[in-house]
Amino acid sequence: MRDRPGCISGLFQLIMLDWVFDWLQDRFGFGRGCSCSGCGCGVILLILFIIMSCSVITGTDWFRLF
Repeated sequence: MRDRPGCISGLFQLIMLDWVFDWLQDRFGFGRGCSCSGCGCGVILLILFIIMSCSVITGTDWFRLF
């Protein structure tokens, strides 16, 4: 039987991930920096947020290959 995190820890991880994402978007995200650098960083942060939130929701460990 696999050890999986419970519902409360998953919700806590999503809340912390949301807080970090909001903070990073305020500092480096869309509309920040000169010309397109803010847009590029915003897109990268959005893609990372989607990958990490899917990882929390599905319980997938992307760093463990085998």
